[in-house]
Amino acid sequence: MPNLTETAAGLVAPRGRITLTRHTIEQEHRHLDSTGDFSGLLNAIATAVKIIANQVNRGGLAAPADRLARASNEVMTAETLWGGHLAATASAASGGIVAVPAPYRRGKYLLAYSPLDGSDGIDVNQSAGTIFSVLRTPRPGADPRIEDFLQPGTEQVCAGFALYGPATMLILTTGDGVDGFTLDRDIGAFVLTHPRMRVPEQTREFAINSANERFWEAPVRRYIGECLAGRSGPREQDFTMHWVASLVADAFRILTRGGVVLYPADSNPGRPGRLRLMHACNPIAFLVEQAGGRAGTGRGRTMELAPARLDQAAPLVFGSRAEVERIERYHGEPGDESFDGSLFNVRSMFRAG
Repeated sequence: MPNLTETAAGLVAPRGRITLTRHTIEQEHRHLDSTGDFSGLLNAIATAVKIIANQVNRGGLAAPADRLARASNEVMTAETLWGGHLAATASAASGGIVAVPAPYRRGKYLLAYSPLDGSDGIDVNQSAGTIFSVLRTPRPGADPRIEDFLQPGTEQVCAGFALYGPATMLILTTGDGVDGFTLDRDIGAFVLTHPRMRVPEQTREFAINSANERFWEAPVRRYIGECLAGRSGPREQDFTMHWVASLVADAFRILTRGGVVLYPADSNPGRPGRLRLMHACNPIAFLVEQAGGRAGTGRGRTMELAPARLDQAAPLVFGSRAEVERIERYHGEPGDESFDGSLFNVRSMFRAG
């Protein structure tokens, strides 16, 4: 019979395995002024993730994708507001904030989240996820305002995402590296399976939505063109393209296999990017940087952007450090708008002549 140890929920896990509850409590014990609020908040988020995972894994047996997205938002709100850890939440699904209502105690943290990223792919059984970012409220005890959330990503206390795939995973950083936990359904607890995750430095993979090629800036066209040219091009190596239109799936692949993911700036006037800065870009950037990678807009560090609105959009380029730095270098070089890096530039029936 295997050696067992008690979890906080009174269940048992094989000795030697570290549950999320144990991990967060041990981390908090390193700070003498800790109150337990932070570990309580993470456990509330983990509970919400388990409920959402159960709904998502049932697929069409549960509800259509649009209803699952709404239900996921309601679950995150319901599971995190009552514990006394938060002052307010801000969901990408609602566009506003929800203050902790009476009679619940109002805490010192703010939670911004995207409840079901990649929900458009659930109908075809594609992985989806939940992204979240934790900030400290700048006005403890006061009635929360939208302005309280408008902090640069460098102020994040914690960030993470859940991935609802073949296994349900929770990837976290509190500013001291990145750890990945897998839901053990036998005991109902998240178990540490990917400690100290690091973005591999060497890569031959990239991800971008080629359907938006007509909106790309010249530096992005140049980079993608060089990747597509393979061994015969200036990079002198073949690259593989992966695009699943699920930010959490792409982020997990970056953390485990390396590569680069591009959600570049658009040439469309008035549309600087396709992802929300506070609900998606900042938490992913925090995770990637803590795992040794790099995340930026193509021209600068994502987490240094000062948000002006809760729903502000921004470009996001993240992954293996050398690749992101190369893209940033291309943006910094004198522009050559005559550069033709289109996907159908070379050896294609779409090319004239």
